[in-house]
Amino acid sequence: MKAIWKNEVIAESDETVVVEGNHYFPISSVRREFLTSSDKTSSCPWKGTANYYSLKVAGAMNPDAAWYYADPKDAAKEIAGRVAFWNGVQVVK
Repeated sequence: MKAIWKNEVIAESDETVVVEGNHYFPISSVRREFLTSSDKTSSCPWKGTANYYSLKVAGAMNPDAAWYYADPKDAAKEIAGRVAFWNGVQVVK
């Protein structure tokens, strides 16, 4: 699977985990030069608190376009150390 935004491959892995239709990529497969920390958080009753990254590619910013669970609840332990994408990021095979 690949996560692509602005014609750049942000992440690529054959070992994504799919939860609720979202592919969670291992953090090691994400090109960190495109990630910018965000202060945004959200809460899921069964996964826990999500933290976000914004993407920056060729001067363009995509706010809060990636999220991860730093300390997921037990029901979501399989997504620990993984990042998912949305907000215009294409996830393709």
